[in-house]
Amino acid sequence: MGENGKVSDAQQETAGPDGARPGADTPAPKPVLTPAQAKRANSTVVGMVMAVAATVAIVVPVVLINPTHTAETYQRDIDVERVAGQAAGDAGYAPAAPELPEDWNSNFARWTAGTSDGVDYWEVGYLTPDKGFIQFTQTVEGNPSWTAQQAGEAQVSGGRTIGGVEWELLDASNGDTVLTSEVDGSTLILSGEADLAEFDVLAKAVLADVEPAPPAAGAP
Repeated sequence: MGENGKVSDAQQETAGPDGARPGADTPAPKPVLTPAQAKRANSTVVGMVMAVAATVAIVVPVVLINPTHTAETYQRDIDVERVAGQAAGDAGYAPAAPELPEDWNSNFARWTAGTSDGVDYWEVGYLTPDKGFIQFTQTVEGNPSWTAQQAGEAQVSGGRTIGGVEWELLDASNGDTVLTSEVDGSTLILSGEADLAEFDVLAKAVLADVEPAPPAAGAP
């Protein structure tokens, strides 16, 4: 009743049996999956996990077997002399395995054969004491176009005498330095990012270990 004895327009809410008013903080019902829905959901999760695992299984080996040619991200110490000895049988000559100071390391050494241009070659990557990188490449089947390709189409910027041998000095568009020379039938290429003084050290060591190339087939 209101103050004037009339029925109030506002209706009083009736409390429930537990004392709570209807609609006040009533928890929403939780969804319930049927067995078929639960099975489909689990199958989707399992499929996603298997797909990710398969991707990782493919990507990781590729990353591991491809050397990164930078001193900062790829530190190894290859026994270049041992690998050169193994490659000699396929090469038909003794690939150079320069003897360098202890603070030089090699991060890869390999014999590359069966290329589309028909030029087989020996290559070694070196990490220098000042954290530079120089790649050494040697072949007895070189030609001007192959050498230019290996040098990354670098432009000639001058010459340099190292170890009594004249080397052509080139500058690549990516900032790399390239040195090329012909010694005892071998084409020699040094390329990478390092001080010229470190190029000199490697060039002298290479020259000290280069053996005369075997005579070409059919030569007297």
